[in-house]
Amino acid sequence: MNIFIALIPALGWGIFSLIAGKIKNSHPANELMGLGTGALIIGIITAIIHPTSSNITIFSLSLISGMFCALGQSGQFISMRNIGISKTMPLSTGFQLIGNTLIGAIIFGEWTSSSQYLIGTLALILIIVGVSLTALSKDKSAKLKMRDIILLLFTSIGYWIYSSFPKAITANAQTLFLPQMIGIFIGSIIFLLVSCQTKVLKEKATWLNIFSGFSFGIAAFAYIFSAQLNGVITAFIYSQLCVIISTLGGIFFIGENKTKSELIATFVGLILIIIGAAIQSTTPK
Repeated sequence: MNIFIALIPALGWGIFSLIAGKIKNSHPANELMGLGTGALIIGIITAIIHPTSSNITIFSLSLISGMFCALGQSGQFISMRNIGISKTMPLSTGFQLIGNTLIGAIIFGEWTSSSQYLIGTLALILIIVGVSLTALSKDKSAKLKMRDIILLLFTSIGYWIYSSFPKAITANAQTLFLPQMIGIFIGSIIFLLVSCQTKVLKEKATWLNIFSGFSFGIAAFAYIFSAQLNGVITAFIYSQLCVIISTLGGIFFIGENKTKSELIATFVGLILIIIGAAIQSTTPK
């Protein structure tokens, strides 16, 4: 049962992008608003089932971290439309792993010995090589442009803050969940206002994307329990399997085209990303 719980985040975070990719006439604004709404609904349901207490400071900071998550998610959805799911998700996952690792090492002082720096650096190298392999393309028109990389890198800052926030405060993870989901919803509204796309609130694609929000929210909540049941390291490693689901789903379910050599490079890249994540997670403390 513990392993089943550990696989829920991988499944939820792996398929939410595929759900969005399959919805007709769906654009980043539809997808972000739908995800924010679905995640909020899951947050409310879990708060009813598992009520927790909080104070205004923790609630407010959790809400802000959720808004940063919406920033990260906006970059993913925009990138998915520009370069496809099978390229976006490995890149995004790689940037998240690299950023979270460096934040943990530099800001939170998680690396204190030479062995930690050696193993951690090896993990980062494997992740960088893996990400590079998944981005390979023989078709010049399909090759990654610098603006695509910059967009994902910049918006990944939102994910770094969202992921690192629980380390910065002392609070039960379940206490943070509802305000973070509220923050994602508010961040989605802000995105619509800033981009002048409030019209999507009336579009069918937005409300169909609520199902991707359900997938995201369930995965996020299941991760809390997985970390409690299996330990943070095991929970994290299993959750990273989401990149395999989303990338291969983009190729075989959504129908994104890749040549044989590109497929091989993608498979090898995914393996390196997972190995790098596993090494990074098991770096001796």
